[in-house]
Order: sequence, then structure tokens, then C-alpha cells
Amino acid sequence: MIEAGIGNVTEGEPPVAITRRGPLVHRSVRHGAILLMVASVQFLIANIVTQIGYGPPSYSLSGNFISDLGAVHCGVFGGSGSYVGHYACSPWHDVFNASAVVMGLLLILAVPLILTAFPARRSRTIGLGLFALAGFGAIGVGLAPEDVNITVHSLSATIAFAFGALSLLVLGFAMLRDTRWDGFRAFTLLCGLVGLVALILFLEKAYLGLGVGGMERLIVAPILLWAFVVGLHLARIPTYAPPGLGTSRSS
Repeated sequence: MIEAGIGNVTEGEPPVAITRRGPLVHRSVRHGAILLMVASVQFLIANIVTQIGYGPPSYSLSGNFISDLGAVHCGVFGGSGSYVGHYACSPWHDVFNASAVVMGLLLILAVPLILTAFPARRSRTIGLGLFALAGFGAIGVGLAPEDVNITVHSLSATIAFAFGALSLLVLGFAMLRDTRWDGFRAFTLLCGLVGLVALILFLEKAYLGLGVGGMERLIVAPILLWAFVVGLHLARIPTYAPPGLGTSRSS
């Protein structure tokens, strides 16, 4: 979309045309988009690497919690709820835990950078605020492994899961009537809905044949997928310069 207007006219001079291109984003949005993509990709890679070094016994995508990858000790620990009598052994736990912290930090840093990619309305503030809180939850997961401090770990994981899914639902509404998000509103709402429903099923221990690990991944996967896909989308939108530098003039 290109919109053209007429600038100020001085007597005796021809009118000056001001061309404004859109929809565009501020260059900071592209930086935030890169952080979103890096956050999701590095966490996925860390999961794969840690799974390779897991055990014995070997890691099960359906039978093991995601957090088992961050367990500091090999053995059965007490825990609470679903974690009671739970066995875990992850020699490369430092990779997973560090990655969770890095992911959380990158998501938090991305929030102020992508702020202007959304219309200035309350849903933007709430949605991005929840997304940042999900980042803090991820940091807590990495700093408090399940077999070190199960209380902090469980609370952090719940914050990351719940606020991550809720943030996408709210951001879906924040995207309304903004051409930069054409085709992404439904995707964002769907990711949030899948994550939230999966969280409810997980808490109710209704795993639908996916196992505890499979259902837990159904919570996390939509959030990571959204971060990467939306990051890629935002990185491809043309940027504009700061005020005073973003207009082109021709006589």
C-alpha cells in the first residue's frame, strides 16, 4: 500500500509530494523478530542435544517430562503431584537449563522491540505483558531444576505455559484492523487456543494417548512455533526510518 500526500506549499514554489509507504515497521521490530526466532530455535536445538545425552534409560518423548532434561541428579526424587517418585537422569542438564534461561531472556528483550508492530491499544499492552511474564517463567524453569526446587520449578513452568498461551489469545485481538497482520490473526489465536486447551488437559492428567511428555509438548510447541513464524514475518516487513528521516520528497 502506498499513500501520497501534498506537503506545505510556499508561494511561488510548486507543491512538494510526500510519499509514505506502508504497511511498514520500525527497524527495532526487525531486531525483536530476530530475537524471537533465535529464542525458539536455540531451545529446540538444546532439547535435541540434551535428549541425545540422556539416560540410561533413554529419553521418551511421551513418557518423560520436558523438565527431565534439566534434572541435575540421576535418580528418583520426591517432588509433588505428578512428580512423586519420578526418575530422571540428564547428564547434559546444563545445556537444557542454560537454554531455558536464554530463551526467557530473549523473549523478554523482544517485547519492547516489537511493541510498535501492534496497534496502540490495551490488548497490545496486556498481550505483550503476558508474553514477557512467560519469559520470566522460562528463566525460572532453567534456574530451578525439578529435582532441586520443585516448588519454584512447578510455579515457573505454570507461568510460562499459562501466560504464553494467554498472551497469544490476547495478541490475536491486538492484531485486528492492522494490515501487517493479515493472515496471522487466526494463526495466533489458534496457537494460543491449542496451548491453553493442552495445559488444561495436562493439569487434569488427561493425556489423550500422547503421554505426559506428548501433552506437555502440545503446550509448548504452539508458543515456540508462533515465535519463530511471527519473527520470520516481522523480519521480512520493510522498515521505516525514525521520524524526520522516513519521507522521500520529489518535486
